[in-house]
Amino acid sequence: MSRIPEAELPAQLTPFEAVEAAYPDALAGMIRAIQRELPVLVECEKELIPYLYKALRDRLKRLGLRSMYLDGRAAPDSQVQGIMPNLLIQIRDAVRGAVEKRVIVLPHLDLLTTSSGGLNADAREVIGLLYENPNLLWLGFKDPSFPLPTVIENLFPHHECISGVERDRLRHLVTQPESRKLGEGLPVYALYKYVSGTHAVRLRRLLQSMDGEDYPPDPGHALQQLRSGTLSGGMSVPELDLDDDIGGYAKVKERLKTEILDILAHKDTLESEAEISRIEALVPRGMIFWGPPGTGKTLFAKAMASSLGAAVIIVSGPELKSKWHGESEQNIRRVFVQARQSAPSIIVFDELDSIASARGGDTGDGGVGHSMVNQLLTELDGFRSNEMVFVVGTTNFPESLDPALLRPGRFEFKLHIPYPGADDRRAILAIYDRKFGLQMSERALDYAVKRTQGPVEGGTGRYTGDHLEALCRALARHRIRTSATGPTEPADIDTVLESFVDRPKLTAEEERVVATHESGHAVVAMLAENLPPIDRISIRGDLGGALGYVSYDAAINQHIQTRGELLDRLAVLFGGREAEDLLLEDMSFGSAHDLEQATGIARWMVERLAMGPDSLGVRTFPADPRDHEVSEARRARLEDEVEAMLEAARLRAREVLEENLDMVRLLTETLLERKVIERKSFEELVAGREA
Repeated sequence: MSRIPEAELPAQLTPFEAVEAAYPDALAGMIRAIQRELPVLVECEKELIPYLYKALRDRLKRLGLRSMYLDGRAAPDSQVQGIMPNLLIQIRDAVRGAVEKRVIVLPHLDLLTTSSGGLNADAREVIGLLYENPNLLWLGFKDPSFPLPTVIENLFPHHECISGVERDRLRHLVTQPESRKLGEGLPVYALYKYVSGTHAVRLRRLLQSMDGEDYPPDPGHALQQLRSGTLSGGMSVPELDLDDDIGGYAKVKERLKTEILDILAHKDTLESEAEISRIEALVPRGMIFWGPPGTGKTLFAKAMASSLGAAVIIVSGPELKSKWHGESEQNIRRVFVQARQSAPSIIVFDELDSIASARGGDTGDGGVGHSMVNQLLTELDGFRSNEMVFVVGTTNFPESLDPALLRPGRFEFKLHIPYPGADDRRAILAIYDRKFGLQMSERALDYAVKRTQGPVEGGTGRYTGDHLEALCRALARHRIRTSATGPTEPADIDTVLESFVDRPKLTAEEERVVATHESGHAVVAMLAENLPPIDRISIRGDLGGALGYVSYDAAINQHIQTRGELLDRLAVLFGGREAEDLLLEDMSFGSAHDLEQATGIARWMVERLAMGPDSLGVRTFPADPRDHEVSEARRARLEDEVEAMLEAARLRAREVLEENLDMVRLLTETLLERKVIERKSFEELVAGREA
């Protein structure tokens, strides 16, 4: 990228000269407004106020206008204590003593407001004074973090917002000696990336503090010093590599790179201002990372920040809410101010749906949620095109977000981070294997991938990256407890997964019922043509809410289910119940969930898929029986169809079991002995029986 020759840079700069050089358009706009007798409100950081005031005062003097600076400091002979009482006196004297045109400067308007943006008790007297004397022109300054009451804002028809520096002014703010720390000539674009949110006075201080050699081959040392100085509020840049530190998720990474990271990296190689501006306008500032809990949404945001050299602010949606009027909006405003000051930066709103759910109707929070959505929209719409501030909202429920947030130009980029597949789990486990020194054997890694493909042991939901990390941490603790020095094997994984599961203690009779039930499911599934192979059968009660279960290998077709597969699943669901009836001549309530699932599948096939045994037409039917679109007679036929489908599945399961009762008995006895049968052992049992 091209550099500005050193000779074209200023030899030296005072802070006052830097402010003049950084904000000529804003200063000129304020003076024009005052010449038109319009009060002016300037939004900027407090550190800038004295320097901006001096620049304006010098211009006003040249126009023959007097100015008066009212900051509430007491006169030497004053007996009044406190800034606010003295400010009231100063404003009263200025308003009632002025007979000629004069500019009155109020550098601390936030003193007139409460933390929620309302008027404090003393300020109510001030409001009348501000509107009293038409010969006075008010020049007010406000902090970006604090809102002003409407009655004060309305006093100022002309607003100026000064935040950071514009890129085209940066060359005027770096002196020749300072540029030497950055190499031959000034690398404007590389420098701007790290100081865009820093105002001119602070930037001068940071530039003057740089140390190191002149004309280094790599300006990294100097840029790192500047970057450290721009991080506010204890913020830092994460050190997290998207590929090395996050396992799997190839499609998610590819999309993040191609849509965001690669485009920004390409921007850094450009020299044309027009091309750079075009790229900046294309990159989305708002992003939604959505998916189940624990899948790494915040982790991806941190890795993105690391790639960009951006600081991260992570805020929890519920923590931003306040019962006090206006404070929730102020919390959002303060987060954005901090992010702009520390640009490049990424704001991560964790659980975005908790503060930005769809507006409309009573939310039960006194309208706080609606106000927070409005404030968030205001902040998103206020970004400059070259401002390197990104907003990532994480959520489990993207459908609940307010539609206004999802419009182009706001949260327009949506990234789905699902449960990890087998390849993803393998990559995640491999990372933690190295991190915790687990020395997993290849067999153990394969086994861990298989054991984590279904529901969480002893819990609910499927395995996520968080669960896999917890598993590896538990393995590391297990190795410490047992003083293990060899590789981690599959038995260690079983021990860790099952050690702390609260298993029910079954009697011998209960255990036989469970073993018979699961054997019935397994035998029917084994002989079904459209189902994947059985992976595991267990009666250890190691799955949350179930005394036993049969798990399957991953299906070849992940997104399509055929009629044949659905009918096979129906038959398998009846396998446990029918096995109990055949072998035990009794039935338990263990089949309640099976019947519920079977009824749901049958009803879905009949009413929604037109797959019933007798044709009722190629159409769908409302699920609600109260819907008047379907007559009583037609509803009765639908129910008959569902019952017929369920009865056919039951008879099919019973027929399979009657023909293979010896296999059911063998499987039952093996389960009672081993408690768990893995896929290989199951296949050996089947092969031995067939032989």
